[in-house]
Amino acid sequence: MDNAERPLALTLGDPAGIGPDITLLAYAARRSAPVPPFVLIGDPSVLAERARALGLDIEIATVGEAAEAPFLFAETLPVLPVSVAGDVVAGHPDSAAAGAVQRSIERAVELVRAGTASAVVTNPISKAILIHAGFGFPGHTEFLAKLAGLDASDVVMMLAAPELKVVPVTIHIPLKEVMAALDEGRIVKTLEITARDLTRYFGVARPRIAVTGLNPHAGEDGTMGREEIDVIMPAIAAARRQGLDVTGPYSADTLFHAAARKTYDVAVAMFHDQALIPIKTLAFDLGVNVTLGLPFVRTSPDHGTAFALAGTGQASPRSLIEALRLADAMQARADAKS
Repeated sequence: MDNAERPLALTLGDPAGIGPDITLLAYAARRSAPVPPFVLIGDPSVLAERARALGLDIEIATVGEAAEAPFLFAETLPVLPVSVAGDVVAGHPDSAAAGAVQRSIERAVELVRAGTASAVVTNPISKAILIHAGFGFPGHTEFLAKLAGLDASDVVMMLAAPELKVVPVTIHIPLKEVMAALDEGRIVKTLEITARDLTRYFGVARPRIAVTGLNPHAGEDGTMGREEIDVIMPAIAAARRQGLDVTGPYSADTLFHAAARKTYDVAVAMFHDQALIPIKTLAFDLGVNVTLGLPFVRTSPDHGTAFALAGTGQASPRSLIEALRLADAMQARADAKS
């Protein structure tokens, strides 16, 4: 099947969060804000109840195969059922739902790897709820790597928006552990994966990669820390020897203004907030979380479960719409190259 015949596989995320809301709102807006066909993997009853709460008249069709979705999508929202244990109350997360959340992700990956869905798009999960229920991964990125038969170091989290693309070298670890986690090999591998997939999925022939330092003022020649001299600069040099267009390390506080952003295609930062603060400031509603390095396309809205907004009608589907569109465009580009 070509990309037009395969739906995107969309997970519901935490059923008590805004995943059901933004899925329904994105579907309801499909004529004014078109999205590619998707099949929702989750509990149809949760979706139906949330539609009633939001006052949305949407017909939900339970399907047995993902291949049915494109033929139904114009008039009904297709759902591959994954039942949630216990009662789901909007805004009140319950660890009883953790099993269904995990199964929906696993099912989405199975569909894509079997070729019956084109790409994986995931709604937000609560990491705390999942971990409390025994989930052995810090987040989606690491779990998806496991499902793909990869090590966590083989995948990279990129946040993408029209204004900025940014990649953190370290992701879901405490700040006090970042320095110990940074080494030349890890940085070089992040640069390699980023460059390769920007070419494969975004059509950037030779990506320009700007690298931040770790310390204030990028270490100020070693007076504010030596990580730049001892780790980051050697990694940049190694990447350049491989032919990558990499520059830095730059002070993070001067890398994200408008003029600086014109000089690179993607910025690679050393830790989570160093990367995510600028993109969420610039494009909170348009940002998309992309996992690079996987053998399939995966995107997600660039926000969390927002339990306080669940069931209120105040959640914006914009980031989900962008995630659906980007996943479809990335897979189409990959298909065109194959």
